[in-house]
Amino acid sequence: MPDGLTAFIRDIPDFPKPGILFKDITPLLADYGAFRAAIDQMAAHFRGRSIDVVTAAEARGFLFAAPLALELHVGFVPIRKPGKLPYHKRSYSYELEYGTDTLEMHIDGIEAGQRVLIVDDLLATGGTMEACCRMIEECGAEIVSCAFLIELAFLKGAERLKPHPVFSLIQYN
Repeated sequence: MPDGLTAFIRDIPDFPKPGILFKDITPLLADYGAFRAAIDQMAAHFRGRSIDVVTAAEARGFLFAAPLALELHVGFVPIRKPGKLPYHKRSYSYELEYGTDTLEMHIDGIEAGQRVLIVDDLLATGGTMEACCRMIEECGAEIVSCAFLIELAFLKGAERLKPHPVFSLIQYN
């Protein structure tokens, strides 16, 4: 039950800077039952939905995307920060509040026509997930959904990801 999972999310005030209430998922990851329940519930939501590949941007998204891909019997394609992938890459640069960032993926990671599930641990403002969506769209693939363990709904990140569906196990309003 998603409400039971909130007991494993620790609030850390003023991290990484004053005024931020950080949602720490490490207690959930450390507890086999809670971690298993999170993956099972995410898999149950997407099972039978014709997904070809699961992807995530580093790093915490990998923690949920890789086991979810195994549960859905599909492959996992990592999206990384620059300089981390050894093969030919596709890059996507995007604007941040103060500057820019870039994500990369192997050019053969996602093919045109594939149905892709993008996963991350937390949806805040949606900037990184939006960049992932744009890069995957540039591949000619279809985004089935953007999935999260946690959504900070008050930041309205889901609005930024439209028209793509958003699924989250835990929402904070």
